[in-house]
Amino acid sequence: QLQLVESGGGLVQPGGSVRLSCAVSESRLLYYMTYNIGWFRQAPGKEREGVSCIKISSGAVVYADSVKGRFTISRDNAQKTVYLQMNSLEPEDTGVYYCARAREFGTLRASEYDYWGQGTQVTVSS
Repeated sequence: QLQLVESGGGLVQPGGSVRLSCAVSESRLLYYMTYNIGWFRQAPGKEREGVSCIKISSGAVVYADSVKGRFTISRDNAQKTVYLQMNSLEPEDTGVYYCARAREFGTLRASEYDYWGQGTQVTVSS
């Protein structure tokens, strides 16, 4: 059973930065290399929003308009870990951040993702 484990959240001031990690528990490198991993976030009372995704094999990426130029998704294939570097954070970025696996690359629709982590809280506040 594939497992995704997020870490790195916390409290950060507006304008600050934080890096989230998503550890992918796939022992078979060949399978891992076929994955597409996305980051989502959910604020209280709001729907889950797609933030970014990456195609593990090529490194191709997609970003939501709301985070372009501020967030960067990357991966370390040796560690089977996907990162989300978040800069210039705003209070509107507050929420629980999840990583998930997509069946196809390029979508930020939650319905297209089949395995999810438990999430990590990011709070942007002074």
